[in-house]
Amino acid sequence: MRILLLLLAFSCSALQAGQLELSAENHSQLLAEYIYFLEDPEAGLHIHDIESLPDSAWQHNSAQAFNHGYNSSTWWLKLVIHNQEKAPLKRLLEISYPVLDYISAYIYTDKGVQELHLGDKLPFSERPIDHRNFVIPLEWQANETLTVYLSVKSSSSIQVPLTLWQEQSFFNFDRTQTLMHGIYYGIMFVMVMYNLFVYLAVGERNYLYYVLFVCCMPLFLASLSGFAFQYLWPEFTQWNDQAILVTLSASIIFGSLFTHHFLNASELRNFNRFAAYMLACGATLIIILAFTLPYNIVIRILIPFAAVTCCWGFSLGMYRWFSGGLSAKYYTIAWSSLLSGGVILALSKYDMLPKNLFTDYATQIGSALEVTLLSFALAERINQERKMRYEAQQDALLTERELRQAREQALEIQKQATESLELRVQERTRELESLNHKLEELSDTDQLTGLKNRRYLDRVLEEEFARGARYGHCLGILLLDIDHFKQFNDTYGHLIGDDCLKEVAASIRLGLRWPSDRPTRYGGEEFCVLLPETGVEGALRVAERIRENVENMEFLVKGARIPVTVSIGVAAMVPKVDEKYADMVSKADEALYSSKDNGRNRVTLYCDQADAEPHQS
Repeated sequence: MRILLLLLAFSCSALQAGQLELSAENHSQLLAEYIYFLEDPEAGLHIHDIESLPDSAWQHNSAQAFNHGYNSSTWWLKLVIHNQEKAPLKRLLEISYPVLDYISAYIYTDKGVQELHLGDKLPFSERPIDHRNFVIPLEWQANETLTVYLSVKSSSSIQVPLTLWQEQSFFNFDRTQTLMHGIYYGIMFVMVMYNLFVYLAVGERNYLYYVLFVCCMPLFLASLSGFAFQYLWPEFTQWNDQAILVTLSASIIFGSLFTHHFLNASELRNFNRFAAYMLACGATLIIILAFTLPYNIVIRILIPFAAVTCCWGFSLGMYRWFSGGLSAKYYTIAWSSLLSGGVILALSKYDMLPKNLFTDYATQIGSALEVTLLSFALAERINQERKMRYEAQQDALLTERELRQAREQALEIQKQATESLELRVQERTRELESLNHKLEELSDTDQLTGLKNRRYLDRVLEEEFARGARYGHCLGILLLDIDHFKQFNDTYGHLIGDDCLKEVAASIRLGLRWPSDRPTRYGGEEFCVLLPETGVEGALRVAERIRENVENMEFLVKGARIPVTVSIGVAAMVPKVDEKYADMVSKADEALYSSKDNGRNRVTLYCDQADAEPHQS
C-alpha cells in the first residue's frame, strides 16, 4: 500500500513538474515537454471520463515532438499552464500540422469550460482563427491556471506539434513563413510559365511532361501545408484528403514520363525501357484507390511507391550520366534534391525523424532546386542537340562549294526558323493578351445579372472619386435594395429570385442616361449605380426613373404578375481631397436605410443632419 501511495505521489509530482509557468516575457514556447497523453484505441472515452482520470493514467511525452505515426486510435493530450503574472495574459496555441482530421479542445478555466472543434474534416470557416494551421486563442486571468485537453483522431499521421505564441510574435513568424512559401510558389509559377511558353513554341513533348510535373508538385505541397484548403477549396473537406493523394500520384505519373523521354530510356534494353510506363500505371491505379479506399490505407501505399519512383529516377540518371551525357548529370543532381526531400518527408511521416522546420520544408526546398536544375538540364540538352547537328553537318561537307552552300542553307533555315518563331511568339502574345482581357472581363462581371461586380465597382469608384476631387466635378452614387427580397425568396424559391435579380438589373440599365453611368451588383439583392459628372438633380432623376422602371416591370410567376419594388439611397456631391470614397458609399447606404424605414419603394437623398432632413420622393 505504501509503495502504491509512493508511486501515485511520484506521478502527481511529475505531472506538476510538467506544468508550464507562463510569463509576459515568453513570446513563443514549444510545448512538447509539457504534454501528457493517453491513447484510446477504441475511441470510447468522453471528456467527462478524461477529466476524472487520475494523474497516474497519463504518460509524459519525452520526445522532442508528439508523433505517433499512422494509427486509428484517439489520442488525448493534456496541458497545464499557469499564469504567474499579476495581470491577464493572452496567447495563441498553434497546432502546426494542418492535415489532422478531428481535433476537440476543452479549456478548463476558473469560470468554466470552453469547447472548440477543429480539423480538416470540418469546413475551414468554422475555425476560430483564419489560418492554415489550427490556432486556438487562450486567455488567463492573474495567477490563473488553465488545463487544456486535446482529443486528436486522424487518418493521417498523428503529429501534434504544439507551440504557445504571443499574438504579435505569431503573426510576425507567420509572415516569414508565408514569404517563404510565396517565394517557393513564385519559383514554381515562373518555371511553369517559362517552360509552357517554350513548349508552345517548339512543341517538344518533354516540356509538356515537365510543365505538368511542376504544376502537380506545388499543388501537392499546398495541400499538405494547408494553403490549398485555406484558399482553393475551404468547404470541400472530403476532397482535401484526396487532393494530397491525387496530386502526389499525378506528380509521379508526369515525373516518370519526363524521366523516360529526357533520358531516352526507350534506347535501353533492360527493364528501364518500360519502367516509366509501369510506374505511371501504378500511380494511376493509386488515384483510383484514393476515391475508393480510406486515406490511411492509400497513403501507406503511396509514400513507399513515391520513394521507389524517386530512387528509380535517381538510379537511371546515374546510369545515363556514367554512360556519357552532360544533361544526365544535371538531371541526376536535380533528382537527388527531390529524392532527399521526399525521403526526409517519408521518414518524418513514419516517426523516424523528428518534425521540425527542416523536415517540414525539405520537400519544398528539394523540389524548388529540382525544377530549377531541370530547366538547366533541358537547356543543356537543346545545346547538345544543336552541337550534334552542327558536327554532323561539318562531317558531311566535302568541298568548299558544298560548305558555302550548306552555310547559306543553314542561314536561310535559321532565318526562316527565327521568323517563324517570332511569328508564333507574336501570335501567342496576342492570344495571351486576348485571354487576359477576357479573363479580366469575366472577373469584373457578375455572372447572374451581367452587371459589373463589387470588385469592379471598388476600383472604378476610387478612380472617379479621385478625379472628381482633383477637378471639382460632381459625382453621384445610387444604392438600391429590392424590397422584401428575403420574403420573396422564401415564397417563390431561389430560382425565381435569380430571375427577379436579372429583371431588376435590366430595369436599371433602361433607367440610365449615358454609357459612362455604371450599374453594378453590390451584393445579394443590392445594386449600386455610379454616376460620374452628375449632381443632385440628375442623380435624383435617374434614381426615380429606375424606381419607376422596376415598379412597372412585368414580372410574371406562373402567369401572375408579382409586384417588385426597390428602395434607393442617393448621395451626390463634389468629392473632397481629404475624404474617402467609402464615406460617400456610407452616405448613400444611410439614405437607403432611410428609404426602407419610411415605407420602401422610394428614393431618398442623403443630406447632412446639420443642413436638412433627407429628401424623399
